[in-house]
Amino acid sequence: MRVLFLCVHNSARSQIAEGLLRARGGDRFEVFSAGSAPSRVHPLAIRVMQERGIDISAHHSKSVNEFLDQQIDCVITLCAEEVCPNFPGTVTRVHWGLPDPSAGARNADEQLAAFRATRDEIERRVIAFIRAF
Repeated sequence: MRVLFLCVHNSARSQIAEGLLRARGGDRFEVFSAGSAPSRVHPLAIRVMQERGIDISAHHSKSVNEFLDQQIDCVITLCAEEVCPNFPGTVTRVHWGLPDPSAGARNADEQLAAFRATRDEIERRVIAFIRAF
């Protein structure tokens, strides 16, 4: 099954989800992530994934446009407060509305805690997704 995780910047939530499904899903899934306004992979996303033994440091932000001509079976959007990118075509659509852990003015400890909470919630949902498919 080819799965595409989408959010706006493809910097945190979708990168975390891609890394988790790739690590936990085995050969059953081909996993990608993208955004409508790609930027960079957030350093705290890399850090909290390293805490789980998953290295996403080689990931890079990609545009959803890179995937428009590819066969995708399932699109999972992760936006909460933003407008999620749209992916055309006939695909299974799932929405995991999660707040952006990099949004809002926080001190370093609070921001790291937000990234960890986001990772943990995505991990819970990824495990449920694997069981469902």
